[in-house]
Amino acid sequence: MEEEKQTEQNDQNTLENQPNSQPTPLSKNAQKKLLKQQKWEAKKAEKKAQVKEQKKKEAERKRKEWEATLSSCASEEERLKLIESRRELRKERMGKRAEEKEEKVQRLSKAKEFGQNIVIDLEFADLMTDSEIHSLVQQIMYCYAVNGRCTSPAHLWLTGCRGEMENQLQRLPGFDKWIIEKESQSYIEALQDQKENLVYLTADSETVLDELDMKKIYIVGGLVDRNRWKGITMKKANEQGIQTAKLPIGSYLKMSSSQVLTVNQVVEILLKFVETKDWKTSFFQVIPQRKRGETDSEELQGVDGEELIDEDDPSEKKKQCIEVSPLRKRRETDSEELQGVEREELLDEDDPSEKKKQCIEVPSTQQN
Repeated sequence: MEEEKQTEQNDQNTLENQPNSQPTPLSKNAQKKLLKQQKWEAKKAEKKAQVKEQKKKEAERKRKEWEATLSSCASEEERLKLIESRRELRKERMGKRAEEKEEKVQRLSKAKEFGQNIVIDLEFADLMTDSEIHSLVQQIMYCYAVNGRCTSPAHLWLTGCRGEMENQLQRLPGFDKWIIEKESQSYIEALQDQKENLVYLTADSETVLDELDMKKIYIVGGLVDRNRWKGITMKKANEQGIQTAKLPIGSYLKMSSSQVLTVNQVVEILLKFVETKDWKTSFFQVIPQRKRGETDSEELQGVDGEELIDEDDPSEKKKQCIEVSPLRKRRETDSEELQGVEREELLDEDDPSEKKKQCIEVPSTQQN
């Protein structure tokens, strides 16, 4: 009894000595954002389950279809020929993939010496939530996949790659085999002998980037939800005494909102410009239409007519499962941006964007 009384007394004293640990009430905007995130998470889980079930049904359908084809053979000899034909087709397909993979490795290896240097600055991880870090990781994955498909790829760098950011990147299939520079150091430390060539790309800069200089090293800030941290990349560059520049977006189109783009959009625009030497074409092929605001329809017709997917808004999209070849380009990746995309059978562990079948989110044509 004495021990029980002593325990109760100790618990009471502990509670009395503890500070008020009640959480601070959320603002209305924060509550709305939290509710929206919760709804999105629930919808995502539901979609994931649907895709899994659909994939299972599709595999079962194909299995039954193959068994029916075999059973319809008139003789055992015809059946064996059909099986052998299928094996040869699969072997040919695998050989083609291996050849394409080797070509990609050669292009990326060559880019280390001759490609445009592009750095993704990952030193902002401590300013982001886990979901935002996950979002950035998805964008980085897309950057690598797009770069690997380019005829003239860039030499990509990940600097400040440590902590939770590194942990999440390590979970990506084949990340250890990526042909990319991975530095735990900051770009200032890793590239200290080339500080005069560092150029931080930020929408807050007064310098407009007219051309890409192969001698320069262009830095893209790895930060999601910049609305909370306006001007942070410009401030960082100024404190470090390095050059800044902004993409000439305003010279070619009118943005419906801010000119802040996702990491993968900026990198893909740079890659497009390396290929086309045309800013207008690069912007129109990468920037989602809803971000462009009102644009002359005749101008749109002169650019690639492929429908662009908005990587910033998971709403107002419809799901469409399509068969694609391993080389087909996709424009969806960003995390909260890519969060609706469910990855299925991977063809290349070094390039998670390549697959036999993709279930992608296709935006409605209606503008916000």
